[in-house]
Amino acid sequence: MYVSARSDYALRAMLAVADAAGVSGDGGFGDGELVKAASLAESQDIPLSFLQGILLDLRRAGLLYSHRGTEGGYALTRPADEISVGDVLRAVGGTLTSVRGLPAGSAGYHGVATGLRDVWLAVDGAIALVVDRTTLADLLADRATTP
Repeated sequence: MYVSARSDYALRAMLAVADAAGVSGDGGFGDGELVKAASLAESQDIPLSFLQGILLDLRRAGLLYSHRGTEGGYALTRPADEISVGDVLRAVGGTLTSVRGLPAGSAGYHGVATGLRDVWLAVDGAIALVVDRTTLADLLADRATTP
């Protein structure tokens, strides 16, 4: 698995939005506020122009909603304990595992290399198991317990 800057930035932005929402350790919402793109870019050290494209992808995937205007910004569409790392990764990057730029399931081999496709599919499944089981709330709770 290759974690692109886009994927890393997307997860960092989602965690910052969840944190601003006052997510508690159980994944519930607090009395959160909308987070402005410029504030996210500054706090997470992400180029604003790059972040805006990421936020658009996250909004299109139904993970964020936005409100326009001077009091506007971004917020999660559902509780942080219902948004997995896998949801975010797929929203900005498509498939979790690729082989030569194609989804692992598209890899085709013949002869002595035939078994490689099964290996790539197993790798994809193992990654999916981890990222689909880990939520934004889990990551925020881990931060709260780490010294």
